[in-house]
Amino acid sequence: MCSIMGYTAKDLRMEDLMHGFAQTASRGPDASRTLETPSGWLFFHRLAIMGLTESGMQPFTLDGSSVVCNGELYGFRTMREALIQKGYAFQSDSDCEILLPLYREYGVSMFEMLDAEFALILYDAQTDSFIAARDPIGIRPLYYGYSDTGHILFASEPKNLVGLCAKIMPFPPGHYYQDGKFVCYCDIAAVDTVYEDDLETVCRNIHDKLVRGIEKRLDADAPVGFLLSGGLDSSLVCAVAAKFLKKPIRTFAIGMREDAIDLKYAREVADYIHSDHTEIIITKEDVLENLETVIRLLATFDITTIRASMGMYLICKAIHEQTDIRVLLTGEISDELFGYKYTDFAPSAEAFQEEAQKRIRELHMYDVLRADRCISVNALEARVPFGDLDFVRYVMAIDPEMKRNKYKKGKYLLRHAFEGDYLPLSILYREKAAFSDAVGHSMVDYLKAYAETKYTDDELRLRAARYTHATPFTKESLLYREIFEKYYPGQSEMIVDFWMPNRSWAGCDVDDPSARVLSNYGASGE
Repeated sequence: MCSIMGYTAKDLRMEDLMHGFAQTASRGPDASRTLETPSGWLFFHRLAIMGLTESGMQPFTLDGSSVVCNGELYGFRTMREALIQKGYAFQSDSDCEILLPLYREYGVSMFEMLDAEFALILYDAQTDSFIAARDPIGIRPLYYGYSDTGHILFASEPKNLVGLCAKIMPFPPGHYYQDGKFVCYCDIAAVDTVYEDDLETVCRNIHDKLVRGIEKRLDADAPVGFLLSGGLDSSLVCAVAAKFLKKPIRTFAIGMREDAIDLKYAREVADYIHSDHTEIIITKEDVLENLETVIRLLATFDITTIRASMGMYLICKAIHEQTDIRVLLTGEISDELFGYKYTDFAPSAEAFQEEAQKRIRELHMYDVLRADRCISVNALEARVPFGDLDFVRYVMAIDPEMKRNKYKKGKYLLRHAFEGDYLPLSILYREKAAFSDAVGHSMVDYLKAYAETKYTDDELRLRAARYTHATPFTKESLLYREIFEKYYPGQSEMIVDFWMPNRSWAGCDVDDPSARVLSNYGASGE
């Protein structure tokens, strides 16, 4: 990952801007640079992944214009060749160097052309104005707020803007900002035409598009590793990558010392694909000692995000400290596309589709946020193959009746698409365990028990009532909210609400986000 920041005026003290930008130095520990434009500032912390030499350092400039980008632009070499034919010269192997020539040729229409995970801030010298944009899913983070004088600031994380802006909000995915307005250039969850293909055609397309999405994310000039939980999604990413690379990949799994559910399944996958596998074991003390750190780095109060981040943060911390890995491939975004355990209760195909669209549009506040913060704070870059734009567009357009669980096995289309020699059938058709549960049921139990020691029932009622937005409803949620407010006072609207199953559906009116509380949870292999 890298970290970017931009201010569209010069009336704030540079020391205050630099203090804010320093909060995300771990996102880009290799180098930092500040650029003054005629009407503002651009800031950049670099994590070198593509084009590792000094020539790949940002901001990039072209005839007075400049850009900073935290991104990965897939297929950039083809676009660069086309730009060379138009007369542009390039000084580095960085993918992001193509952005200013693209902007000169196509203006803001270029955002629709990008196959990318990105967040950028661009200064246009011709108009003396700033443009910002974010990828359609929001895989790369970007936030904004306004100074007391009404000028907009952009930054990779909320912690950059605390103290500089009264209200901090996420930059909407699939939008660009220009001339004071946010404009949607891509609603990735919208479906114009529903595909009516038969089951085998759909599964063949799922297979081919996901394989391409994984392969393109293996392109890096820095060492690549893989998070492997032993569940379906991360196991597929690892299996496809191992086939493509034709050499042992490096995989990493984590679990509680007492009751790690997924470690044995991750080991089974690692043995099957012959990966160089590492297990990280954590304890109750590790979880509780890092709770406040995790909430601060996440900038969220959401229960399921925090639970799932405990294991992810600790495994990424170990990878950073013990290896030379710089890029991690993960299995996020599969559930939003193919369904959770709770979406088995969807009353209709239309309801299933509406829920999937809601989850995709809110991903940047939940699973994608978790993956970005836990990985980037440890000076690593996340790549998310299930978030490949072509893949997401296709899966969202599959007839939702086909995606519903009519097969007595959730996410059947994805499983069926990869039958063969990718994974053992016991893994391919294994029941799902949520990441926070799969690390070990004890982890969530420890967190809940710890919260119980912090408040009486009366204190829960009184203290939760202070918060009118996303009001805490358990001692655990109150604990998380109070830690959140310590670092981000009054900024809860950055997260729309708690991630919970759709409580309007029969079978989903529960008071905990874990799939463990659902009647259809079943055995996850523990």
